[in-house]
Amino acid sequence: MLKAGVDQDALIDMFSKASAQQSEALRQAVSQATLKALQGRELTLSHIRSVLKSVTEAASSGAARSALPAVDLEALLAKAFEGMDAALLKAVQAQRAALQQFVGQGVELNNKQMKGALANIEKMEDVFFATVSKAAEGAGGAIERPWAQVLEAMKIKGTGTGAQAKASLETLVSQAHGALREGRAAGLRGAQALMDSYAALVSGVLIGMSEGLQSGKPTAAKPRAK
Repeated sequence: MLKAGVDQDALIDMFSKASAQQSEALRQAVSQATLKALQGRELTLSHIRSVLKSVTEAASSGAARSALPAVDLEALLAKAFEGMDAALLKAVQAQRAALQQFVGQGVELNNKQMKGALANIEKMEDVFFATVSKAAEGAGGAIERPWAQVLEAMKIKGTGTGAQAKASLETLVSQAHGALREGRAAGLRGAQALMDSYAALVSGVLIGMSEGLQSGKPTAAKPRAK
């Protein structure tokens, strides 16, 4: 079943048949599936939540069908979380790359849409934990406790997504201050026009991550499904 761009059946099958030694392969599969789904639509918080929920549900359903003991299930679910984290980290990088382009063109941090975009990056880790936690609770049964253990450990450890979000915000604030000192500022109408293309541009950057980050130029964003 395809839900939010995620092939849940494929993930369920992998988790239900996986051995404890295949946890790294599962992490990579989850990361790729999550990233592919994130690329499928404009990168909004709503879409991110839907993708994380679908991946968590699939991992939970597959793990629930596994014959592995609880300790091994916890290890597999930890890899599922790490896989989602790796994909979401790239999504944060794509948002930073897009916003750097706008800041470079004079969009100020107090622009309403810019403030909203920065706020979304800042709360990305919270959205990650909240979405996975809610979906894991819905799984119930023997999977609920292993998920709780995984989430508790990850909250203590922290995520790559959270670290990347913090670094991205610091970079953007520094760049914006530099633009202000240099007297670069887009007019209200120009700033609005730029920010109106934000979600589509982020999606384009996410698809062509290497090209976008290496060139520092806007990645041609194809129209995304909404």
